[in-house]
Amino acid sequence: MKRLIFTSILLCFLNVLFAQTRQPSRFSQDFGNTISQDSLRNSSRKSTSIKKIKNTDAKIEDYLIISHLNDTTFVDTTLTIQKDYNFNYLRRDNFGLMPFSNLGQTYNTLTFDFENTILMPSFGARARHFNYMEIEDINYYRVPTPLTELFFKTAFEQGQLADSFFTVNTSPQFNFSIAYKGLRSLGNYQHLLTSTGNFRFTSNYQTKNKRYSIRAHIVTQDLLNQENGGLQDASVEDFESGTEEFLDRSILEVNFENAESVLKGKRFHLEHDYKIVRKKDSLSKNKLSVGHIVSLKDKFYEYDQSSAVTSFFGSANKSSGLKDRVTLENLYNQLQLNYSNNLVGDLQVNVSHNNYNYGYNRLVVVGNTTITNRLKGDIISAGGKYLKQFNKFKLEGALGVNVSGDFEGNFFNAKAKFKLNDDVFVSASINHSSKAPNYNFLLYQSDYINYNWQNNFNNTETQQLAFQIKYKSLADITVDYSNINDYTYFKLDDARISNDNPNPIKPFQNTESISYLRVKLVNEIKYGKFALNNTVLYQNVQDDNNVFNVPELTTRNTLYYASHLFKKAMYLQTGVTFNYFTSYYMNAYNPLLAEFYVQTDREFGDFPRLDFFINAKIRQTRIYLKAEHFNAAFTGYDYFAAPNNPYRDFAIRFGIVWNFFL
Repeated sequence: MKRLIFTSILLCFLNVLFAQTRQPSRFSQDFGNTISQDSLRNSSRKSTSIKKIKNTDAKIEDYLIISHLNDTTFVDTTLTIQKDYNFNYLRRDNFGLMPFSNLGQTYNTLTFDFENTILMPSFGARARHFNYMEIEDINYYRVPTPLTELFFKTAFEQGQLADSFFTVNTSPQFNFSIAYKGLRSLGNYQHLLTSTGNFRFTSNYQTKNKRYSIRAHIVTQDLLNQENGGLQDASVEDFESGTEEFLDRSILEVNFENAESVLKGKRFHLEHDYKIVRKKDSLSKNKLSVGHIVSLKDKFYEYDQSSAVTSFFGSANKSSGLKDRVTLENLYNQLQLNYSNNLVGDLQVNVSHNNYNYGYNRLVVVGNTTITNRLKGDIISAGGKYLKQFNKFKLEGALGVNVSGDFEGNFFNAKAKFKLNDDVFVSASINHSSKAPNYNFLLYQSDYINYNWQNNFNNTETQQLAFQIKYKSLADITVDYSNINDYTYFKLDDARISNDNPNPIKPFQNTESISYLRVKLVNEIKYGKFALNNTVLYQNVQDDNNVFNVPELTTRNTLYYASHLFKKAMYLQTGVTFNYFTSYYMNAYNPLLAEFYVQTDREFGDFPRLDFFINAKIRQTRIYLKAEHFNAAFTGYDYFAAPNNPYRDFAIRFGIVWNFFL
């Protein structure tokens, strides 16, 4: 927390400092190609109040947020129901995710999207990556005056969640931002402390003649969790009984209290381009540029346990001081050639190189087999992108293929969008992917004997068709159908289960094809100052081996009232949110792997979650007060985020988001 307090003070100081040298509100320079031409994706937002912007020439539309894809929006300080959905630890809508009891723990995934454009295997410990910020999670900025945002939300028991952000343009050509999100939360169960930190620094620059532009970011992340293995089976019965003495969750017995896991990483990312032929005026037809991307990431996952818990994980090579540590170093370079023509459209060809080094600092012998400690090598890839706008019709596509190296892979996706008018939007897409399983499916080492393997799995291949139709706010319907071959998953090895070997989890590859259908409806119905916001997801899986399990129905419905009060000095929003998903064979969580695994012993779900909220906006400040899961005491204690891992009890939490414009 010292780092968080220091960062917050630093950001406030920078805000005051740069306020003394703020730039004019309007920028005459064209900021590269960052203004999104995707009018179908980025809907225009209404301007918010500028009473707190001290430079009155500045408008809220001048405070630009630029994604890694160069899509541009602007800072939005309005209070909407979507802002309430985003006011959480991840700071994005978590529909389809089932959070564990403590803030900063993992989430059980209720729905999956198999659209993929990645050619390399992903790092393991996927259950710890929900708050791990990837390249696509980093934005860049362009602001007429210094901008600060402070985010705060209470946690469980001791601790809090805070996110501090500051950005400034020191000139019309150069911007930088600095931010830090920190969390510390003790939790309600034994040995469940979480302590996480995400530091981000971004910058972007363009020369005055607009030929050269560069942007870069540095991200360091430290995500620590104490692990307890969930409740013991006897304590699960005590939890479900609802007996008053067990409402003090700290007295429930957990499987162990001597382990912790940590995911740490740092990334240095830079992308720049030079315009060889640039568009000078509206009559110009051709643009030609070269670009380069370099990204270096270094990360590791470590599981530490002071003494072996053989009753949970099985036999171990040593009785104390267990430490499993796996690292990944990856250097990525891409060269691009971009050509644009008014008739042809935007075309890119690229060549990429990945140098990867994944593994451990030890050799392991299982039986008569020696397991290697490293997967490393070089991958050369080639690809391209295409984009063309025809009035209200837009066509875009991308492809990539590994042409050399130990990992084969390829992807192709194409999307067509059509905006019939301001009210109706439709799109269709097709996606194909062939990708090697994640690194921890291919190689894993541990002090626990069960958790050592080296596999040569086939690529997982997916094909997806997707359609979307949107009519105002009354209906946003998305349908996608995926076919999955050689799906990889973790599961108990039934053939090896014994009293001395209770949880022999290992990776498997499915031999049958899986068909997966999703239909999602989002709409909002308003009547006067009242509104009903609905998100409903239907899923159907055809899987003969029952290794891919999701709930058939997931829904979130919010009935709320919104109105200005006190002569429009405050905007109030209050209502109730209902969350529900049908029962299914929910995946179980393994803290050693930091992965979820398939279980078919018991179904979980079929319990409601009701949240009552009161949100308010006063100028540029949004205030959030929520009574979470207030129905816990009277609808039954059968709510679980994973087997042996209960969901949260009733809690009242408070938070605030505060923007400063100078």
